[in-house]
Amino acid sequence: MAPAAAAVAGEARGGGEAVSGGKRSRRKGRRHSAYLRRLSCFKPAADPPAACGGGDDVEGERRIPTHLVVTVNGIIGSAANWRFTAKQFVKKYPEDVIVLCSECNYLTLTFDGVDVMGERLAEEVISAVARRPELQKISFVGHSLGGLIARYAIGILYGKDVPRNPPEENGGCKTYTSGAQCMEEKLKRKIAGLEPMNFITFATPHLGSRLHKQIPILRGSYALEKMAYHISWIIGRTGKHLFLKDREEGKPPLLLRMVNDCGDLKFMSALQSFKRCVAYSNACYDFIVGWKTSSIRHQDELPKRESFTKNGQYPHVVYVEKPKTAIVQQEDFSETMISQPKSASEMEEAMIKGLTTVPWERVDISFQKSVQKIFAHCTIQVNTYFINSDGADVIFHMIDNFLL
Repeated sequence: MAPAAAAVAGEARGGGEAVSGGKRSRRKGRRHSAYLRRLSCFKPAADPPAACGGGDDVEGERRIPTHLVVTVNGIIGSAANWRFTAKQFVKKYPEDVIVLCSECNYLTLTFDGVDVMGERLAEEVISAVARRPELQKISFVGHSLGGLIARYAIGILYGKDVPRNPPEENGGCKTYTSGAQCMEEKLKRKIAGLEPMNFITFATPHLGSRLHKQIPILRGSYALEKMAYHISWIIGRTGKHLFLKDREEGKPPLLLRMVNDCGDLKFMSALQSFKRCVAYSNACYDFIVGWKTSSIRHQDELPKRESFTKNGQYPHVVYVEKPKTAIVQQEDFSETMISQPKSASEMEEAMIKGLTTVPWERVDISFQKSVQKIFAHCTIQVNTYFINSDGADVIFHMIDNFLL
């Protein structure tokens, strides 16, 4: 097996007994979780730190990757959805990145609510960082609901210290200092004690899914959108969060609260700490997540079709909007701005204002000429290569522009 493929498939020796040992009945009960573990780029702590790397260098000369890339799946998804992307990451940057395909929220666990899933993801990241003392940087890549989960998780991880054992002697590491003052400085604008680099989302419903043509399959029909709102309970607490119908303890809907720092959860401070924030969006044929909500724009801000350009290297990338200086300053975005809105349009406006305090790079994607266009929501991620392979150039665009 090629080094990159081996890195992603993992062949997790720490969980080997789950797939090769024990009785058949024992294997059957653990088959699913074992499969997910094989997709993670992480090796057990006892394995060589460079196990996720590739290349032909001698083991002793290979540089140890210090950049953790966390990928987060969407609703009813799993770590397997990021298999193609993880392979390309370690193939392109074998000595720079370690890819953690998050395993904590999969299948029906994605019905538990953005907050619960965000807490699980935060715990998973903390555990991973604690096992890898050589890590210095961190990035998140989320698809669909996974982008919202990641946004919640970084609010927990912002400024949080993760106890780690000092790395073995390898020339020293300046990030491992002692003393209260040094610790405070070290954690300032850090995510799980690491330097935040890229926060990237693919077809994520940043503005929720409530009315306003946010679910294209409903074709803007008020009757259908209202019906979807009423039956959102089918997907549990997640449905309440996506449709902005949760008002627990009299608080505003969670997605509205997430466009501001909220008590101990520093949602926007965390997002602002990343050097790059990028939103990849389907301009058409995404029947699950609308163009506005995934690109965090007003309707009149969406680029016109005549503005789309052809790119030979990335044929499905039709428009790239560079980050703009934030107009609304975070300190001006008060608590009243998220507690006062009542209608769906007012809440949408508040979320756009809050989220655009961060300068987003927007990348618009079109699979209009692709035979896989009806699967655009999954093709943008290359969920399954066999039926979503046309999205490969989108993944390459993301990786080629990735900030190391």
